[in-house]
Amino acid sequence: MTTTAIDWIAPDWPAPAHVRALSTLRAGGVSVGPYASLNLAAHVGDRPDAVSSNRLLLREAAHLPAEPLWLEQVHGTNVIRHPGDSVVVRADASVAFEPGRVCAVMTADCLPVVLTDRGGTRVGVVHAGWRGLLDGVVEATILALGTAPAELFAWLGPAIGPDAFEVGDEVRSAFADRNPAAREYFRPNERNRFQADLTGLARLALAAAGVGSVHGGGWCTHRESERFFSYRRDGVTGRMATLAWLA
Repeated sequence: MTTTAIDWIAPDWPAPAHVRALSTLRAGGVSVGPYASLNLAAHVGDRPDAVSSNRLLLREAAHLPAEPLWLEQVHGTNVIRHPGDSVVVRADASVAFEPGRVCAVMTADCLPVVLTDRGGTRVGVVHAGWRGLLDGVVEATILALGTAPAELFAWLGPAIGPDAFEVGDEVRSAFADRNPAAREYFRPNERNRFQADLTGLARLALAAAGVGSVHGGGWCTHRESERFFSYRRDGVTGRMATLAWLA
């Protein structure tokens, strides 16, 4: 039974009003234990009936026009165009060109990115962890949207912040090899490793691709335990969802 109202973060961006998007918070569902309470992922060990209930609660609370397209995310660069049904496909981003088709990605530290065009004729949602960012999932989604990058708006949702996201030099070097400007998003720490700014790296990728209108960012899933699931903080945990659709 739900004891807390479902809430979410809505993008503050200049997209047309019929472009709808949101990122869920962790409260308001029926899951218990490490999945408490609005876990929306079916692959993390939570009870299937609890996940189904949570998805229904979200659909009703957000007045979704259809069941979201839930992806089997693998930290890759595959982008799927929403097929019009809710079949699970292996991809880390989806796009939709028709009203009523809800794109979705699930995260618990990785960065969700929402994209739309100025006319509000298409939307895309991206699951952007460091591997996906490095390999080009943002650029692949921009390509799949089929419009000039300068005509796109982007919104960055909640992700792990740089104070909590430690990586090795191999990660920094891989990003720097691709774009030397990426070095500024890695801060050395006392363990001879680096604190990585995932949101900053996404902003860099968007700018390099030609997207100039970028909004959002600034949340830390690792730090804000009451609001967000965090895999790096908790290990066994639930997942939030970021959704986008055309009304």
